[in-house]
Amino acid sequence: MDRQKGAGMRAELLTSAQMRAVEQAAIECGAASGLDLMERAGRRVVQAVFAQWPELAAVPQSAIVLCGPGNNGGDGFVIARLLKDWGWEVELHLYGDPEKLPMDARANFDRWCGMGSVRPWDDAVIASRLGDFVESRPETLAHQLVVDALFGTGMDRSMPEDTRLTRHACEATVLQISQTDRPKVVAVDVPSGLCADSGANFGAFPADLTVTFHKPRRGHYLLRDGRFGGGPGLSGRLRVVDIGLPVADGQGDVALAVPDLAQLAKAPLAHKYGHGHAVIVSGGVGHGGAARLAARGALRIGAGLVTLCCPAAALAENAAQLTAIMLRKVDDAAGLTRMLEDERINALCLGPGLGIERARALVPVALAAKRATVLDADALTAFAEAPEELLAQLHPDCVLTPHGGEFARLFPDIAARLAAALKRGPIYSKVDAARAAAARAGCVVLLKGPDTVIASPDGQCRISAACFDRAAPWLATAGAGDVLAGFIVGLLARGFDPVSAAETAAVLHVDCARRFGPGLIAEDLPEELPKVLQALLPPGT
Repeated sequence: MDRQKGAGMRAELLTSAQMRAVEQAAIECGAASGLDLMERAGRRVVQAVFAQWPELAAVPQSAIVLCGPGNNGGDGFVIARLLKDWGWEVELHLYGDPEKLPMDARANFDRWCGMGSVRPWDDAVIASRLGDFVESRPETLAHQLVVDALFGTGMDRSMPEDTRLTRHACEATVLQISQTDRPKVVAVDVPSGLCADSGANFGAFPADLTVTFHKPRRGHYLLRDGRFGGGPGLSGRLRVVDIGLPVADGQGDVALAVPDLAQLAKAPLAHKYGHGHAVIVSGGVGHGGAARLAARGALRIGAGLVTLCCPAAALAENAAQLTAIMLRKVDDAAGLTRMLEDERINALCLGPGLGIERARALVPVALAAKRATVLDADALTAFAEAPEELLAQLHPDCVLTPHGGEFARLFPDIAARLAAALKRGPIYSKVDAARAAAARAGCVVLLKGPDTVIASPDGQCRISAACFDRAAPWLATAGAGDVLAGFIVGLLARGFDPVSAAETAAVLHVDCARRFGPGLIAEDLPEELPKVLQALLPPGT
């Protein structure tokens, strides 16, 4: 995917219903039949398996294929047939009554029956077969591949009880044993039992590889309850393959975040004030580290000027550690009011290391100034007892950056819905929660996590996911969120709108962590940013 915003289509994330609508539209306009799509899907899965594990394509081997009662099972019948054509031994298990299969799935069931047998579902027998895998030596494995084509995207409730033993055996296989010592597990579309819309785990079968069609699903990227790593952890590696459906913008209303590179580049002759003046408000003595991290992030991401404000008692402490970042005394609300008389100051960040009492006094002053404002950490927690006081003061140029705990303090009812354990859908997702919070706040909300969700009051939504080939485990370190707040306020100072600032900052934040790698601490993030920008932007910009 072209990651320059505007240079290529975004990677949209679809719900199950949106994907069904795309397929149905293609069928109704004659672009493809259901059988065509099923054949292409099965073929692309086999190709993806062989691309992921070339050793499986070298010589015919053996597979177990688990087929369900719907069209996901129909894909499984195609996969079984294609593997059989390749010379593989295939053991196929069907969950459900073949007489009740959908028309296209039944057609492929019949084709399979002309070349192989179908075993009725027996949870204990299949679990035993998977147990054999765990105990086998690599050179004597009975099967080299397991295909999960049970329930796919249509699963919106707890997995049937008679799949429990198979799931436990699959968990033991995928999560506890090295791939080199066991069969590989591939899921068709989504792992069975994973909610494709929310990432909720309904008793999912974890996979090493998930092959999905046309565009990813939201649930591939969302963690929801986080068991076994949520959607990303259960999916293993994710491969999106083309099955000939028309590709267009607007098929979904959520997309993966991309940086706005066109706006991120700097014009050759611009003055420093042309890139804005960001102010970070710090806490007292011994509490300035978080604000200094944010200030460094704002400066590195291109704000023309950055000033850190602190009480008089903390001036010496901060002066000893700042150079290009300016320093100014702000003891109280009156001091901040005086400072904001300078209209060249166009972006504010309050929260990192600010302190609860100081936040209660200064946040209203900052918001009354109607400048672009990032509120993080203490600026959010300070209003935990009366969140409506904060919400009433917010304006459209604000960006709130809560982690899960801070989010629950500001939006307790929304957080409760998100945390509720449900046994069937529709499942309230992190996307739903962030959108609801943004609508209530009247400003952008960036709900942090490995599956960071950015939502605006008008319903725009982006996911910046640190998973799959963008995993950044070392980003889980103290102060990383302070740097992110600094990145956002720096971009706001440069004139980015709140959604683009949050989206661009979130992506670059992950890029910095990935580029640095193991051993990362928060101080490294701003220092890594120039290398990231040099790789993304044309020379001279």
